[in-house]
Amino acid sequence: MLTRRSSIAACVALSLIAVPAGADAPLRFGPSDARSAFFIAKSENRNQVHYAVRLDSNCMPYGERPVFPYWRELERVPDTTSRLTALEEPAYGIARQDVTSREGTGIVRLTLRALPSRPLVIETTRGDGGCKAVASLRVAGVTAQLRRVFVHLKWPFGVDHIVLSGVAEGGRAVTEKMKP
Repeated sequence: MLTRRSSIAACVALSLIAVPAGADAPLRFGPSDARSAFFIAKSENRNQVHYAVRLDSNCMPYGERPVFPYWRELERVPDTTSRLTALEEPAYGIARQDVTSREGTGIVRLTLRALPSRPLVIETTRGDGGCKAVASLRVAGVTAQLRRVFVHLKWPFGVDHIVLSGVAEGGRAVTEKMKP
């Protein structure tokens, strides 16, 4: 079992990759998929790991593992995407996900490998113009809609800190800085 320190160390090592090398298979989205419930950015470059949700035509989670991470390679052309490689999975992959509802509002509970102490909930619903997915977790002691995770790297190696950013009830912005 990975400890928090070893998870962060894995995240650091893999965060140093300047341009992600995706798997050979092309990344495809279905017509109802939510392309980004939240994302991880890092201080090294503009590339981001987004977490998409496979959804059926009723905007409910599709399959047993509907949430998947992928790269938005913003250092290249903004619309370039690629899958995570096996080497990137420890830093950005999903440790566990469970679909707990497929009626009315889809609910997926998940844990990221690099942040096992912060489980997330992704709710899916039909919104204006299609399906939407909203991630939430505890940020600064309150439940908040997660907007992004930012990893600030140390030079030459390591993580200085991680910042969770979200929106709490009433539209109040909340952030939390986590030290490794």
